[in-house]
Amino acid sequence: MIKKVMDYVKKYGMISAHDMIVAGVSGGADSVCLLFVLLEMKKRIPFTVKVVHVNHGIREDADRDEEFVKEICEKFHLPFYLVRVDIKELAARSGRSEEEEGRWVRYQAFRDVLGDVPGKIAVAHNSNDRAETMLFHLFRGTGLGGALGIRPVNGSIIRPLLGVTREEIEKWLSQRNISYCIDSTNAQDLYTRNKIRHHILPYAEQEICKGAVMNMSRAAEGLLMAEEYLKKETEKAVGRCVRFDEAGGFAVIGLSAFEREDEYLRGRILLSCIEKAAGSRKDIGAAHIQSIEKLFQSSGSKEIHLPYQLTVYKKYDLGIIRKERAGKQDSRQDHDRKGKERDIREAVVPGQVMVPNLGIVEFTVFSAYKSQNIPEKTYTKWFDYDKIASTMVFRARRPGDYLTVKNASGGQCHKLLQDFFVNAKIPRDQRDEIYVLAEGSHIIWIPGHRISEYYKVSENTCNILQVGILSHD
Repeated sequence: MIKKVMDYVKKYGMISAHDMIVAGVSGGADSVCLLFVLLEMKKRIPFTVKVVHVNHGIREDADRDEEFVKEICEKFHLPFYLVRVDIKELAARSGRSEEEEGRWVRYQAFRDVLGDVPGKIAVAHNSNDRAETMLFHLFRGTGLGGALGIRPVNGSIIRPLLGVTREEIEKWLSQRNISYCIDSTNAQDLYTRNKIRHHILPYAEQEICKGAVMNMSRAAEGLLMAEEYLKKETEKAVGRCVRFDEAGGFAVIGLSAFEREDEYLRGRILLSCIEKAAGSRKDIGAAHIQSIEKLFQSSGSKEIHLPYQLTVYKKYDLGIIRKERAGKQDSRQDHDRKGKERDIREAVVPGQVMVPNLGIVEFTVFSAYKSQNIPEKTYTKWFDYDKIASTMVFRARRPGDYLTVKNASGGQCHKLLQDFFVNAKIPRDQRDEIYVLAEGSHIIWIPGHRISEYYKVSENTCNILQVGILSHD
């Protein structure tokens, strides 16, 4: 185990002599293994270890885990940093799911302890975590970067155990008689990842190919090399056809040169421009990229709007991606749109919520069975509840919103909400009055019109979310 991890650490240059390593230790098998492996590595490489434990205040056994990690640190004279938070309350305030909020809090705690000191944040993801993430991203739709799952190194974050399986970790701990805590929620199918962990990967290992997890991990390593190569090629292509105006916050694309680039590289060029102009590209999907390319190939002077207050338009033989500054938009439209975005109604499951222009909306969850007939009512809809991974809200439209529709071949593709409104001939002055049910930028339902194909109930649906507008049906 030690040699295998050290070889992996050396391969990716994770730890150098005299580094400060902030280790996230929950008390579970993976993080306990990480800590003890680091202690073994310290005998060969001189570096410092600090331990951070975050008590999320969700599980009844959380205090037990906290005390367990504290005792290990006292035994080995390691600095111990405890962060106690109420994740449920923080998630309710931020609008993020408890899982998302917990992740954000943990990494913020790690960064706070690391401070301005040059060093690394060590977390305990292993090959199984990587395989689960690969499948999760592939099922939901992803590019090459998402398909490779978890990276060994991401900025200051390192993952020394990414090259070993959960089975290897538990076996090593058992051989050394090292105890660890068992998270009571790990055995439950509360999250999509747990379902992949408990059902899909075990089936793959037992019924399809023994060693499936490690095979996926090796594939991820190859995808990582491909991604790094394409990153370099993208930088070269950007240099050939894009000019950035740092002061103005926009990218100017020479369309003649852009069209000469490979089709796959064109998408990466656009993502690079968006990230440069907006500072992020997290909420940008394939539908946005397709719309930009369609705009660049069209005639006339059209424009489209994306998340992060980005506007994309064409001017002669130039494509321009610009981040709108405060005060640039029409004041009446800016006031109306902001007012709608502030008036967000978060879904209460199960429960009810009052939504402007709709009335009382009721959310119910129940188990699916094959003989159920999906209701055809306009204002009562069923959705695959297990496909909803984060917070749902009713809100007015936003730039970059999209929904999943069927394409000509019977498959699925993304369509910008803006394009849907145009095709549905909904008057421009009525579009901001329509409240949509959304998960992030992905539209689940446009009441009175249609639902997203992605969230539709199928024969594989286990749990159904029923959303009914009581004042209509």
